[in-house]
Amino acid sequence: SSSSSSSCVPRVPRLRRGAASGDAGGTASASASASKGKEQRRSAGELKKGSSPRQLIDLQPPRGTRDFFPEEMRLRNWLFDKFRHVSWVYGFEEVDFPVLESEQLYTRKAGEEITTQLYNFEDKGGRRVSLRPELTPSLSRLVLQKGKSLQLPTKWFAIGQCWRYERTTRGRRREHYQWNMDIVGVSSMEAEAEVISAIIDLFKLVGLSSQDVYIKISNRKLLQSLISTFGVSSEVFPQVCVCVDKLGKIPREAICKELVDLGLSAEVSDRIVGLVAEGTFEDYKRALVEGGSDESNLEVLKEIEGLLDILAARGYEDWIQFDGSIVRGLAYYSGTVFEAFDRDGELRAICGGGRYDHLLSTFGGKDQPMVGFGFGDAVIVELLKQKNLLPQLSPQIDDIVVSLDPALQKYTGQVASKLRSSGRRVDVVLEQKKMKWVFKQGDRTNARRLVILGQEEWERGVVKVRDLAEREEREVPIDDLV
Repeated sequence: SSSSSSSCVPRVPRLRRGAASGDAGGTASASASASKGKEQRRSAGELKKGSSPRQLIDLQPPRGTRDFFPEEMRLRNWLFDKFRHVSWVYGFEEVDFPVLESEQLYTRKAGEEITTQLYNFEDKGGRRVSLRPELTPSLSRLVLQKGKSLQLPTKWFAIGQCWRYERTTRGRRREHYQWNMDIVGVSSMEAEAEVISAIIDLFKLVGLSSQDVYIKISNRKLLQSLISTFGVSSEVFPQVCVCVDKLGKIPREAICKELVDLGLSAEVSDRIVGLVAEGTFEDYKRALVEGGSDESNLEVLKEIEGLLDILAARGYEDWIQFDGSIVRGLAYYSGTVFEAFDRDGELRAICGGGRYDHLLSTFGGKDQPMVGFGFGDAVIVELLKQKNLLPQLSPQIDDIVVSLDPALQKYTGQVASKLRSSGRRVDVVLEQKKMKWVFKQGDRTNARRLVILGQEEWERGVVKVRDLAEREEREVPIDDLV
């Protein structure tokens, strides 16, 4: 009948409709088309078979960079949580800035090693830009952007990725994440003591003691006073700092030669390098006094002693040590400088910082007293690994929701949503799987419970909840599920 025929339309081939209308040419055309299609498919297959396979791309990240699989991300998040916790208990507020900045932020001071390590280029608009090699200039830009509206003192922290094109070694990569804490608007040594205390509290938080790490403290003005006493022009002071900062990285003779190339005599160069490399606080004091330094040059000794006294009063005496070799390679440091190291001396500096009261004027702004530090993620992880202090972090799921009946699969999302709305972390089995697989998934994710949808239970408005630790199972009404 016609009604029967119309109900079966999807099963009626177009070819038969053409033949039924008496179109013999339609049949021939369809046959030729089918034959042509087969030839095209065969031709394509032959071409694919004969062509060379596409070469697999290099699956490794660019040299000096890292991928973060879930296990690495768990560790990174754990460390960043420690950074944020310390910043929070110290009353600092978090800020952030673009990873891409104007190149001008980093090229104001010639002679710095960092200017040769920039990932810099010209963008499509003709602007010179750079991936940030550090966070302090970006923070300074924010301070200037706020201008007089900035409430002082300001305490900010940031965690961001930094890029430097340099030789990769243990604990040194071409990208790293850095934690910064900075105080703006405080000129007293209490500001230095505060950020150094934060570093020590971070060390304690991750399980390190003063037997594992310590912080070397000095003052850029100490070296400045020293070369002034030796009759060296202050104009070459930034370059002298860059040279001296290489102590321990290249031979002392090479540093002396660099100083001579700057115009210092061989005798003065040798005295400076010798004192910086091995001099005690008393040796510096003696050199300044014997050299006839004026009162202003001796003032720096009081600054250093004052900071050491404040830190001792905070109970951190075992964590700190004077070391005149700490000068920091960045030209903007103007006073206190410090770096943290492992006691065994096997790793490069864990972190470093100091006072930079004159940085804002290099960007055309009004200077403010500023103190801060940068703390990278790479060296601290190496140290914690070496000390067996890295936590064993596994995935953690509260509930796995699984359906035993394909007809109930669409309701697994509804059950999961109810659990998630109460703050639970829920993994839904998205395909029909055997319970053996589900239990293995529970082991892999350290799941606490299985929430099982069965046809008979669902019709009664309940689900089965299995506690994987206690190996107990009970029925729970869907409305009561939490």
